[in-house]
This record gives sequence, structure tokens and C-alpha cells, in this order.
Amino acid sequence: MGTPAARGTLLAAILASGMVFLDSTVVNVALPRLGAELGATVAGLQWTVNGYLLMLAAFVLLGGALGDRFGRRRVFLIGVAWFAVASALCGLAQDTGWLVAARFLQGAGGALLTPGSLSVIQSSFHPDDRGRAIGAWSGLAGVSTALGPLVGGWLIDALSWRWIFFINLPLAVPVVLAALRWVPESRDEDASRTGTGRRRFDVAGALLGALGLAGVTYALIDAPARGGSLPVLASALVGVLAAVAFVLVERRRGDTAMLPVGLFGSRLFSVLNVFTVVVYAALGGFTFFLAVYLQNVVGWSALLTGLATVPMTVLLLVGSSRAGALSARIGPRLPLTVGPVVAAIGLLLLRGVRPGASYWTDVLPGVTLFGLGLTLVVAPLTASVLAAVADRFAGVASGFNNAASRAGGLLAVAALPLLVGLSGTGYEQKAALTDAFRGAMAWCAGLLLVGAALAGLLIHRPSREAPGSQPCPSLPASTPPDSR
Repeated sequence: MGTPAARGTLLAAILASGMVFLDSTVVNVALPRLGAELGATVAGLQWTVNGYLLMLAAFVLLGGALGDRFGRRRVFLIGVAWFAVASALCGLAQDTGWLVAARFLQGAGGALLTPGSLSVIQSSFHPDDRGRAIGAWSGLAGVSTALGPLVGGWLIDALSWRWIFFINLPLAVPVVLAALRWVPESRDEDASRTGTGRRRFDVAGALLGALGLAGVTYALIDAPARGGSLPVLASALVGVLAAVAFVLVERRRGDTAMLPVGLFGSRLFSVLNVFTVVVYAALGGFTFFLAVYLQNVVGWSALLTGLATVPMTVLLLVGSSRAGALSARIGPRLPLTVGPVVAAIGLLLLRGVRPGASYWTDVLPGVTLFGLGLTLVVAPLTASVLAAVADRFAGVASGFNNAASRAGGLLAVAALPLLVGLSGTGYEQKAALTDAFRGAMAWCAGLLLVGAALAGLLIHRPSREAPGSQPCPSLPASTPPDSR
């Protein structure tokens, strides 16, 4: 840990993941400004968030497999460069279509970068040092997540929303230099062979998964404007058929699939991932609506809006390890039941926020309760997912759970405006946005209560425990999380 090579490897991994976490936490804060400048509709704002999430959710498993086969440092560097170029294109966008296309590209770069930032640590450090290295990576990446809304809010107010993307360029340079200088190349030799090893390259699975998510997302986002038109119905049908084909393809490939369907023979693993989708859908809906509401209705600056979510991230950083330790002692059922209930109470409190609201008395209590509830969930959920499958599937189980969290956020951002009747430029109209915000918080609270019911009825202590005191670094410390 004390050698220049170790410090350089850790620096590259932390700065790279910091770019992804920073970007994911500040884009929601920028939505009102970029929407006004580019003349975006609600659908345009939805795709600005979801284009990125879609690519991450669909291709993060494939990104890890690419690194295993072709070299983890190589794919990591490609991901960093790709992410930086896509960030520049986002910052230069002249219309909504340009920005959304660039966000799709940025998500693809993130899918290469995200698994790579941790895999280079896993493959570069001696087993005795890995725990400390991953702890440092998790903690410092979490700090970047906490600072993201503040830095982003300041950049938006002082310069422009474009700078939340441009800031990735100077961050990418030291990552590339450090990786070239200190990170050793590594790969999974079994995956690199042309034989029939377990970790074969599953392009068909990745593409079908992406098409399934994209079809359903497009239908949900376009429905308010086009109703039951042919394009909406066709995209929904394509999405469903692609999802069915994904399951069939993965089942036929067995243990060589990107996502071995045998994992779902564990009822606990299946329930935990449904729980993940539900809880992270609430998180995605909350962060999407809160940032727009606080700026366009309450009248706050981007900086103050960014400050509003900092307590949630601080609670995650400080409390996740304690929640993990508690879960290791008493089992995951109680934390995963109580956590969503506490978070739901926080969202119901936020429904009462009005124009001219005070941060300390009106917003902070609700955000704090939501963050406290999420803190009770994150580490126990991660530990339970890993403990629900055999050790040899730990990587793919963790990756799928990460993808499930992003898919939950993606579907919530797509569906909630439809459910609360927000479309067109309604986000610029105070009355329409107020009604939509209150409805969205109620829906998100309802999702959390569904998650609590799932946990209380169906989640039990795994037969073998994964370490529970260490929160998964790719979780919201993702997104608050990347939001995970």
C-alpha cells in the first residue's frame, strides 16, 4: 500500500470512479438549467437521465467480461477515454437530441470504466492489502459523491451547466497517466482462451438486455405525448419480446451465460433483486423530481439544491458499515424492513415543501429520514445478495444487482411523469410541477413500503454470510448511488 505503484493504482481507480459518481450526482441538479437553455420537454429531461442509466444497466456486466478477456487495464483505459470524450460532447450539446445521444455514449463509457476501476485493484494488490485498498477506494469515492452536488451546483451557478461535464476532462488526464505508469495488465486466462470456459463473451445477452430496457423505457416516456400510438405500442412490444428472448438465450447458454439463470433458483437472490429494483426506483424518482422542484418551484439556486442531498450521502458514508455490522448480527430482514419504512416517512414529509421553504425546518428532516432509511438498506442488501449465491458467482451476482438498481431508477424516471401527469414543458409551470412532485413522492413512498413488505415476508438470513460490515463501493455512496 505504501509503494508508488500501489498509490498510483489506487489514484487511478479512485479518480476514475469519482468521475462516474460525480457525474451521476450532479446531472439532476442541472436539469432545470439545461432544460431551459435547450428548450427541452419533460421527455428530453427523462432521456438525459435515462440514456446514461440505460447503457450502464445494460452493459456493466459486459464491461466486466471485456476486461477479463482482453485485459483489465486496457478496457479500463478505453472506458476512461471514452467517458471523457462523451463528457465533452455533452458539454458542447446544442440541442436535446445531441445531449441525449452524448449521454448514451457516456453511459457506454461508464459501463467499461465502472467494473474496471475495482477490478484493477482486485488484480493489482496482494490479498492481504486488498481490504485496505478497497476501503480507501470506497471511502474516497464516497467523498467525491458527497462533494458532487456542491461542486456541481457551484459550477452551474457560477459558470454554466456545461461545466458539470467539462470537469471530467482534467480528471481523466491523471487517471490515464497513472494507469499507464503504475497499473499492471491482467486478465482472466480462462476467459481469454477460445474454449468453452464459464465466462464466455455474451454479446447476444447484452444486446437483448439493452433492447428490452430501451423498448419499455421509450414506450413509457413517449406515452404522455403520443398515447397508444403505433410507435409507443411497437416499442413496448419490442421491449417485452427482447426481454423474453434474453431469458431464453441466457437459459440456453447455462453457466456460460453473462447472467446464468440458475442463480434465480435461489429464491432469496430473486427476492433481493426485486427488492433492489423497487427501492432504487424510489431513489431514482426522488432525485429526479426533487432537484427540479426545488429550483423551479421553491426558488433555490443550483448550489443550495445540491446541498439539499448532502446529508443523505453523509449518512451513507458514516452509517453503512454500522448497518452492515448490525445485519451480520441479527440478519438482514429487520434492517431491510425498517429502512424502507423510515425512508418512506421522509418522502411523505417532503410532500409538504412549499415555495420559500426553509432548508433547516422543511427540507432537511425529510431528506435526513430518507438518507437514514437508505443507510439501513445498502450494506445489508449487498451482503445478502453475495451470500445468496455460490462463491464462484459472487462477481456476476454483484454486477447483476448493480444493474438491477440502475434499471429501477431508469424505469422510475420513465414511468413517474406519466403516472403524475407531467409532460411537455410542465416542469416550468409551478402549479403543474407542484402537483406532479407531490404525486411522485407519494408513489415513491408506496414503492418503499412495497419493498418493506417484501423484506418482512420473504427475506431471511442467508445460510452463509458474506462480510456485512463493508458496503458495496458501487452503491450510492451508486448514484446516491449514481444515485448505486
